[in-house]
Amino acid sequence: MTKLKIKSGDTVKVITGDHKGSEGKVLKVLTDKNKAIVEGVNLVKKHTKPSAQSPQGGIVEKEAPIQISNLSLLTAKGETTRVGYKVEDGKKVRFSKKSNEVI
Repeated sequence: MTKLKIKSGDTVKVITGDHKGSEGKVLKVLTDKNKAIVEGVNLVKKHTKPSAQSPQGGIVEKEAPIQISNLSLLTAKGETTRVGYKVEDGKKVRFSKKSNEVI
């Protein structure tokens, strides 16, 4: 099992694939599949039957998972960066490899 360097709540940019250039916030990370669900990216249409939650039914748009290797973390300045780990004051923290600042 590899350690994923992207967490839910991070802002990421899609660096390759069909949605290249799209940006969004990570809603959920699926560690077992090495995928993440990003807000507003990789939208799919799902046909739903009428149920108690949605008595009307119909077609619902929702985000589908996207491979983590296709994502790059965005810094506060809006530039993409790789993520590293280091120990500061006895705590393991993530840092930007581009600007060397703690995320």
